[in-house]
Amino acid sequence: MKKLLFVSLILAAPLVLRAENVKSLADFQAAAEKANEILVIPDWPKTPSEVQGEIDKAIANGNAALDLIGKQDLAKVTFQSTVEALDNMQNEAQIAIQKTVLVQQTNQDGAMRDAAEKAIKLFQDWAVGIDYREDVYKAVKAYADTKPKLEGEDALLLEHTLRDYRRAGLALPPEKRAEVEKLRKELAQLETDFQANIVAVKAPVTFTKAELDGVSDSVLQSPGVKTGDDSYTILANVTFQYNTVEETAKNEATRRHLYDVRFNLARDKNVPVLNDILAHRNQIALKLGYKSWDDFQTEIKMAKSGAAAKTFIHDLIAGIQPKFDAEVAELRKLKVEETKDPNASISIWDWRYYQTQLKKEKYTIDPEALRVYFPFQRVLQGMFDVYQNIFGLKFTKIIPPDKWVDDLQLYMVTDAASGQPLGMFYLDMFPREGKFNHFAEFGIIPGKKLPDGKYQRPTVALLCNFPPPRKDQPSLLSHQDVETLFHEFGHALHAIVTKAKYVRFSGTNVPADFVEAPSQMLQNWVWNKKVLDTFAADYRDPSKKIPAETIAKLKEAKLATVGVFYRRQFTFADIDLTLHDVHPAGQPYDCVAMSNPLFPKDFLPIDSDTAFVAYFGHLVGYDAGYYGYAWADAIAADMATVFENAPNGFLDKAAGMRLRNEIYAPGGSRDIDISIRKFLGRERSIQPYLKTLGINTPAKAKGGPSKESDTGAAKPPTKP
Repeated sequence: MKKLLFVSLILAAPLVLRAENVKSLADFQAAAEKANEILVIPDWPKTPSEVQGEIDKAIANGNAALDLIGKQDLAKVTFQSTVEALDNMQNEAQIAIQKTVLVQQTNQDGAMRDAAEKAIKLFQDWAVGIDYREDVYKAVKAYADTKPKLEGEDALLLEHTLRDYRRAGLALPPEKRAEVEKLRKELAQLETDFQANIVAVKAPVTFTKAELDGVSDSVLQSPGVKTGDDSYTILANVTFQYNTVEETAKNEATRRHLYDVRFNLARDKNVPVLNDILAHRNQIALKLGYKSWDDFQTEIKMAKSGAAAKTFIHDLIAGIQPKFDAEVAELRKLKVEETKDPNASISIWDWRYYQTQLKKEKYTIDPEALRVYFPFQRVLQGMFDVYQNIFGLKFTKIIPPDKWVDDLQLYMVTDAASGQPLGMFYLDMFPREGKFNHFAEFGIIPGKKLPDGKYQRPTVALLCNFPPPRKDQPSLLSHQDVETLFHEFGHALHAIVTKAKYVRFSGTNVPADFVEAPSQMLQNWVWNKKVLDTFAADYRDPSKKIPAETIAKLKEAKLATVGVFYRRQFTFADIDLTLHDVHPAGQPYDCVAMSNPLFPKDFLPIDSDTAFVAYFGHLVGYDAGYYGYAWADAIAADMATVFENAPNGFLDKAAGMRLRNEIYAPGGSRDIDISIRKFLGRERSIQPYLKTLGINTPAKAKGGPSKESDTGAAKPPTKP
């Protein structure tokens, strides 16, 4: 997941870096100066007062910059003094807020996290107000009224700036505009509360060894799990612990109990907050002249309308129905055999377990046994080697002057051919209390051409929660974990190799229903034996690779379970769009009553007394946008065919450089359809995606992101 915020060598042992080989930022400054770039490692606040002070300073500097824009002679305004000046201001403000977000999501000190949360709310309130600076708007409008003859990224920046003002309500009468501003400020506060409640929740659940029969040592021997002679404490809020228990615990009561806890995380606090969020979003959309929040949100995405997004998802739900039914029937058969109950049915706490049993029995795949091939450090270095090779890059570990956790790593990315520094990334890879508890890439410093002509190279962070190492063995990843790592690192590369001039279009600042596509495509790498053989090896005996027949079985098992996997994803998208669909003005929301019935309709029966949406973090940042995962998946499947058809397959450097130059480097600085077409060398097709779903009739997914005219797949609506 790309976290949305404001506006090879084969190593047999963990990578050991000798002191003389560890670099510092200073070692790259000469090359940066030669390339007319600046490289900056952020200074991190050390105290709660410093957290607040940085935001106070950012707001003061932002106001000063806005004052300069607003007080100029409207007869003499220029592109540089209006539109570009706004982007310059937003650059400095964005760095400040994204640093603060990292503090709130990673710092080990609760007081620091609390201070960051308060500072974020203050900043968001100010950031919303920027749109309503009448003096600044008049200056931008005065420049637009000169009908300037702009091209490329400059023209796009002006277009998007004017669009933002329209979407903020600047065309409304002053009193209506003030109402929208007030609602948006309140919404920003509520969204921060919603996310903070998710991060803060901790849910220990204690079981006996018998109750955890079948659960592997990767969880049982994790730090803090064994809490007594026959007492094991599982944290329902730690994803890898929850997933592993759900996948392997033989006791259905155990699976159900842990599911009940997980699906009620943050319920007491977040259900009322989410209802308030939904009401605010709906009011904003209606006051701005939209029918619904999903129409408002999708207007600036590839889908262009809530109806197009819903059609896409609902057609996919219908199209995959036969495969989904067949898969659930096979899982039910396994449950009947195991429980001896002819009336047994598959519930939502069952599917992971019986999929694991299916993989073991029918495909001789034991997901837990595969972990020995994926020790974390070796996988990380192997991924580095693959990406360095195909993208023409070099990653060098450097010394971080400040660390928010002891095992934090920092790397410099350079162009392999020229030595030009391109940016940096932090790695914070293991779970701990108070830390962001999923997997995502967070921006810190965006790519940007500065007023002095120098290019500011990006810095990003990957926050992940992989199984931590134990005293007797390294961190061992599941195959799915490896897929996640390849995915999230794709977001980091997308951000780092950018060439966009403006923050607005830098790196991953692309339409939100495309942003996942480049990273989703990279997940294909971990299903390819040629790629896996470069790093996947038994940590106890590195001469042992994953057998070809095992990889073939993995692919068979994936195809055999794809119906359940995608129906779950489509269910989340349906829930999201349903919550943000047309809703009568003033009518209160009941997010649980609106969402829970969709699980048995689209996916599997649930306990009605649960509240999944209270912990559904994507409802902030991906609101009315979760469909974008499937939309982007369709594009990603098509993009993967470029590598599949390349001479060296997924290790083909020419295809990799094409991806870097045509997708990653431009970011959002040109119409995304142009970037996709240049990479593919043709118009998009939905066929590769339908193939992955086991859907053979294009018409069953006619709402999808395809440019085809001869298959029944509809084209996305044109821009308004």
